[in-house]
Amino acid sequence: MEFLRLLEEIRTPLFNAIFQFFTLFGEETLFMVFAMVFFWCVDKKSGYFLLYVSFLGATINQFLKLVFCVPRPWVLDKNFTIVESARDAATGYSFPSGHTQSAAGLFLGIARIRKEVWIRVVCVAIALLVAFSRMYLGVHTPADVLVSLGVALLLVFGAYPLFQLAWKNGKWFILLLGLLLVTGVALLMYVEFVPLPANAILEFSADGAKTAYTMFGTSLGLMFVLWIEQKYIKFSVKAVWWAQILKAAIGLGLVIAVRLLLKEPLLALCNGHNVAHTIRYFLMVALGGAVWPLTFKFWGRLGNKKEAAKA
Repeated sequence: MEFLRLLEEIRTPLFNAIFQFFTLFGEETLFMVFAMVFFWCVDKKSGYFLLYVSFLGATINQFLKLVFCVPRPWVLDKNFTIVESARDAATGYSFPSGHTQSAAGLFLGIARIRKEVWIRVVCVAIALLVAFSRMYLGVHTPADVLVSLGVALLLVFGAYPLFQLAWKNGKWFILLLGLLLVTGVALLMYVEFVPLPANAILEFSADGAKTAYTMFGTSLGLMFVLWIEQKYIKFSVKAVWWAQILKAAIGLGLVIAVRLLLKEPLLALCNGHNVAHTIRYFLMVALGGAVWPLTFKFWGRLGNKKEAAKA
């Protein structure tokens, strides 16, 4: 807490705005934008890797949160203040940091994939700035962000060579997807059957249970997409620049619409059970990875006279 108190003393409105901006790179919406644009428009195989590392990392992150049940800094110290604009996104337990995990998994993953030095520098900088922003804003401790950075690094550098092998020999995907499935099932089993620890906070544990079902839905969705897309769809990311913009904008709009519009109906259908989040996020991933790519041949022909003539 000493380091957080030091940061608390140097806060200014300008720094508050700057680090509130950088913390957005660890939130779900911006993750969706970067990950899906990469998957749809830049490099499909690398996109699978980024989604895998991010989903597995988020599942491990939530597991650790629910096992250790570490309260947020302002709960540990009633005299400690946070930047209020960061409070709404600071849900659940403190250790480890979810925002740092999300940003590090995505941007360190991109840094691992890309060869350009400037891209690597920018991506590493974003990951570190998100980690620092969580401490500056007062919602995480150094231990929270360091563990998340460590988990992300292990996954990025551990999974990357396995993905390279898997593209050459599909049997390696059994190991990769099996690990994702086992981790997700283990987290759900923990949520449903393990009694809450004595230090648990009901509000934070409930948020953790919701996230556990959410991540299980994304993991199932990724496994479904990898199977059906590789077997039947086999889309290409190629298109002229303005078609790429349209393809990404409309696709993201559809995925976000499913995220927002199906939340309440599915909760009502499932009588408020968290399985509604599993279904919703499965549908989001399936839409983004298997349904929307069915239109990519159309986007690829736009602006391409040779392709249009063949059609």
